[in-house]
Amino acid sequence: MLIAILRRLAATIPVVVVVAVVVFAVIRLTPGDPASIIAGDGATVQQIELIRQQMGLDQPIAVQFYRWVGDLMHGDFGTSLISGLPVQELLLNRMGPTIALTLYTILFVLLISLPTGVLAAWKRGQWIDKGVSLGSVIGFSMPSFITAYILIFIFSIELDWLPVQGYEPLQKGIWAHFQHMVLPVAALSTVYVALVARFVRSSVIDTLGEDYIRTARAKGLKESRVLMRHALPNASVPILTIIGIVATILIAGLAVIETVFNIPGLGRLVLDAIQARDFPVIQAMIILLSLFDILINLVVDILYLIIDPRIES
Repeated sequence: MLIAILRRLAATIPVVVVVAVVVFAVIRLTPGDPASIIAGDGATVQQIELIRQQMGLDQPIAVQFYRWVGDLMHGDFGTSLISGLPVQELLLNRMGPTIALTLYTILFVLLISLPTGVLAAWKRGQWIDKGVSLGSVIGFSMPSFITAYILIFIFSIELDWLPVQGYEPLQKGIWAHFQHMVLPVAALSTVYVALVARFVRSSVIDTLGEDYIRTARAKGLKESRVLMRHALPNASVPILTIIGIVATILIAGLAVIETVFNIPGLGRLVLDAIQARDFPVIQAMIILLSLFDILINLVVDILYLIIDPRIES
């Protein structure tokens, strides 16, 4: 297993290199001159050219890429063109809310979708299964920002139970922190709960139709034991796949939810950077998100080997 894990680690290196090249090339090919943005509308040609020299934009592309990669290796993402602050400082200041929202959402999705999907498969054709199927269709059909506004109207405006927007760090109080997290997590996780629950149901139903399941039933085993001991372990690999996919695509919804609920996270930071053409921040965010996706895929591959060692061969 160790050799297989090392092989997967080695396979991520070319991916990281390709991501770095693509990110650098796309940003450099995007219309707009960073030096002109920093200098402002009233700057002269000489002032713009001086800024280009200070930023190294007058150097050949190969030299710029070499310097950029060298800075990345030392953890230096550059300086924001708009705020003038180091990019890593901006990322660290905005990372807390995004990490909290991501972790809570993934945990909520797993706690709700896994037992719901298994229960729907176990009670296939009954009212529980039909209810889960209906809920999944509704969850798929409802965009996260629409769900967010509905939740705000019900729980914040009408009932006045939860705050409309904002973020409170955990250090300022557990209760205040979770009060501000309930609605964003619920709005963000609705689609993914529906997706994972539906997939879990299908995977468990397929597994329950296998020959070894019929053999276990013929031996007189209880249905609950057949489900827990034989069906779920064999259905876990495809379920793990969809969980890994959800963890990666979850990032796409963060910017919308953070904007709706006015959460000062990385999602809002990247939106502001795109609008202002703040290239160093955009580059840093793309690199971080790419590394996150690579890490998730690596963790899923390792879990594959732990759950089913036959995959190694």
